[in-house]
Amino acid sequence: MLKSVASAVSLSSLISTSAMALNVEIPMLVRETEEIATLSNLDPRPADLSIQGAELAIADNTTTGKFLGHQYSLKIHNLSVAGDLADVALSILADHQIIITDLPSEDLLQIADLPEAANALIINATAEDSALRDGACRANVLHTAPSLAMRTDALMQYFLFKRWGKLAMIEGTYPQDTAYAEALRYSATKFGLKVGETKTWAFDADMRRNAAAEVPLFTQDLRDYDVLLVADEAEDFGRYVAYNTWLPRPVAGSEGISPQVWAPVVEQWGAAQLHSRFEELADRSMKPEDYGAWAAVRSIGEAVTRTNATDAPTLRDYMLSPEFALAGFKGTPQTFRAWNGQMRQPVPLVTSRAMVMQAPLPGFMHQTNELDTLGVDAPESSCTAFKE
Repeated sequence: MLKSVASAVSLSSLISTSAMALNVEIPMLVRETEEIATLSNLDPRPADLSIQGAELAIADNTTTGKFLGHQYSLKIHNLSVAGDLADVALSILADHQIIITDLPSEDLLQIADLPEAANALIINATAEDSALRDGACRANVLHTAPSLAMRTDALMQYFLFKRWGKLAMIEGTYPQDTAYAEALRYSATKFGLKVGETKTWAFDADMRRNAAAEVPLFTQDLRDYDVLLVADEAEDFGRYVAYNTWLPRPVAGSEGISPQVWAPVVEQWGAAQLHSRFEELADRSMKPEDYGAWAAVRSIGEAVTRTNATDAPTLRDYMLSPEFALAGFKGTPQTFRAWNGQMRQPVPLVTSRAMVMQAPLPGFMHQTNELDTLGVDAPESSCTAFKE
């Protein structure tokens, strides 16, 4: 009888604690991007990119939170291309200590280094620069976007799996192309491969009309390779490379077989249902930036649910702890690396019509977590902010 009473009291306390009413307003800071004049306008950048992913996560958080008395809302702060970041960030930090960002790396670091943000929790949903998880890491910044290194490591695992050891590359001239090309070279070295012959795409002709003639000539002197890498993150010329190369070889990287954090062709593990809900909300396909924002807002919801807290230090500590796990619809729980704040997650290798494989691939082992074969692992990390 005493045991039953004690159990009833314990259960009553749990329900009382779980029913604590919380109102969680999540600010999201988005910088508009300057459009690049590319050869094709077939895939314009959605005006609501990343934002709709965050909105879907708010709906998901609300579904869970209503049973606990937790309410969620999203407040979008849009910055123009030349808008003053500091003023907007300070106005947000005056009332909130949790911020989701869709910002370039330099903006992200500017916010993180504000004295007012010292105890904040900033979640980077889109910036992929590997340095943000390495030498330029900040203790108050977590990342749901994968690093470039995670994506390019996934591709190199696939090449090893296929025994495609000879690599050639075409890279563009935009900064994002250069960063991606450097990541490809770094990952190739990491996995014992080498990017051999490289050519730079510097054409300004209208390749929509001339691709069939120009690309074969441009690739004619690339003579000995198993796969042709394309570093075209600006989405300028890559679409014209596949099936137009001098040699009949696979194309990979920004085009062809591409490592992406999310794509509509991922269908297993409940991913098709997530796609369906997103399309119903946004009337378009879910992009990687949307997924990064969705994972950021859902991570906050998961942490609030488990801790019954809304303060940044408590949520950050929980998210970096072994107890945190996010069901990310990619087949394995997604957690944060305690040494640099990066979310561990599988990386699908996709084409426009199918998922080829998902990394980590079979045979790539790790002493603690196979997801840590993607990106900078703890022994190689130069991030010291999380050790302080």
